[in-house]
Amino acid sequence: MRPAAIAWLLIAGQAALAPAVPTEPIGAIIDAFRTHAIVALGEGSHGNDQSRAFRLTLLRDRRFASTVNDIVMEGANAAYQDVVDRYVRGEDVKEDAVSDAWVNSTQTQLILRSPRADEFMRTVRALNMRSPRQRIRVLLGDPPVDWTQIHTYDDYLKVLALRDSFPAELIRREVLDKHRRALLVYGDMHFQRKQLFSNYDMTNPLAQTVVSLLESGPQAVKVFSIYTSTSPGTDLTALQPDVASWRLPSFALLRGTLLGRADFTKFYPTSRAVPPMRMEDQFDALMYFGPPSTITFAPPTKDRCSDRAYMETHLARMTLSDLPQAVIDDVKRTCSSP
Repeated sequence: MRPAAIAWLLIAGQAALAPAVPTEPIGAIIDAFRTHAIVALGEGSHGNDQSRAFRLTLLRDRRFASTVNDIVMEGANAAYQDVVDRYVRGEDVKEDAVSDAWVNSTQTQLILRSPRADEFMRTVRALNMRSPRQRIRVLLGDPPVDWTQIHTYDDYLKVLALRDSFPAELIRREVLDKHRRALLVYGDMHFQRKQLFSNYDMTNPLAQTVVSLLESGPQAVKVFSIYTSTSPGTDLTALQPDVASWRLPSFALLRGTLLGRADFTKFYPTSRAVPPMRMEDQFDALMYFGPPSTITFAPPTKDRCSDRAYMETHLARMTLSDLPQAVIDDVKRTCSSP
């Protein structure tokens, strides 16, 4: 077949694709649990206000607690699971002890968390105290780490390497084996079916993600995964112009649509030379809060800045974990600004 004919067929096939259709997101997520025990909701850019507000609205919806048993959270040290269990049950546990699960995790950049970061946990606790028969459990997805035993970068890497395999095993043990349902709240790249950073080659165990691990092996389970589009440089209207008129927030299924057939790097731009990968083969649905230029972030709290011992400890952890110096300098700048 001549090249011109092939090009014409490709164009014709693209034109025949249906556009992705926006719909009300909370009902759509609840509906996903009718066919899936695990629904993975990407956070988008970490800490953004729009995702955080949406999760609170989802959590407070009366259908949520009657449908979902567990919420698996990224970035919280699983060594604090008992502390968090007692807190969300309504027991006498200080909020600082719950926050320590995040600031003592492998994610050392969380030295100064947003003042809004604990609102989600407070909401779970309040809902559980109001409806004890429909208690929601929060599972901590970051591997347990004892920082008194982390002395070198190699020590740190051994724990960091478990950031996808640990939650996958946790979900099998605490959710699937107990016939429960769970909402996963993580950065979207933990939900890839094929790893962009390995050029979609999954032979290296470190290329595996939470979703790829759950969907493989003798106890494979299908995950319903939702990508939250907030990446800088992303313009979904270039792929489907009517996205500009979508009501916010919106949810859209991807399979067989213009957005679903688009290359994954149109949603997560990269300078890497990678093979083509359809978005619909990576994720099942899309959450849209508007163009990246409209996504906002709460500033970090400064309440720890005056605690010299705390700051020295956590800045040392940031250095040990090989965070970019610019990230460390940004924390210092935040603490020194009026």
